[in-house]
Amino acid sequence: MTSLPNREPGAPRLGLVIDLDTCVGCHACAVACKQWNDGGHMAPLTDTDAYGAGPDGVWFNRIHSFEAGSDQGGCGSRTTNFPRSCLHCEQPACVTVCPTGASYKRAEDGIVLVNEDLCIGCKLCSWACPYGAREFDQDVGVMKKCTLCIDRIHNETLAETERVPACVMVCPTSARHFGDLADPASAVSKLVAERGGYDLMPELGYEPANKYLPPRPRPTLALDERVTRDSANDDLPLHGLLKWADRILAR
Repeated sequence: MTSLPNREPGAPRLGLVIDLDTCVGCHACAVACKQWNDGGHMAPLTDTDAYGAGPDGVWFNRIHSFEAGSDQGGCGSRTTNFPRSCLHCEQPACVTVCPTGASYKRAEDGIVLVNEDLCIGCKLCSWACPYGAREFDQDVGVMKKCTLCIDRIHNETLAETERVPACVMVCPTSARHFGDLADPASAVSKLVAERGGYDLMPELGYEPANKYLPPRPRPTLALDERVTRDSANDDLPLHGLLKWADRILAR
């Protein structure tokens, strides 16, 4: 089995901070990740029957959508979009169960990677990962995963503003942030502190680097306030479909 490296003093701990309040579930991060990694460090990423009835393939980013909250009173629930990828844990079980050393954690920045030359496709790492972040490539018989775009973030030929993961670069709502979570003065650490960012399933003890920012509460109107407002809208010079659209958009 594979042992974890000793953390270098002062070494950064690179990771993502994902804002569940502003993520709109557009999948731009997933598509950009797929495009970049098709020609990058983990290329190629397999696609099978892409335009058929049973499409499948390797994706490092996946987005799930859930209804959260209560709909009591008519406007208390909301759709929350939840992006999921490797969390680059401080204590990654996917690494310690690997029998060949193919899964490993870098001491210099905390990123968890896979050495395809050593991977035997036993899938122990995917069974050990509680976040479902490992992707088995059927074509080549090896495990693949998010690399935090190490071929971007450490590429000095790129402009400094572009040395971020592809998913962060393209997010249209700035819901994804990248930086050093070991540095309390970094922008991402301050964001986590200000917004109450949290680990995914902290009770497991894997200490993921990636953090999630919770959705902000939405203001709601009491039932009598909505009735009063809707009654007032009845006096507007709108008819039929326009009046219906005005009520919907006003909520």
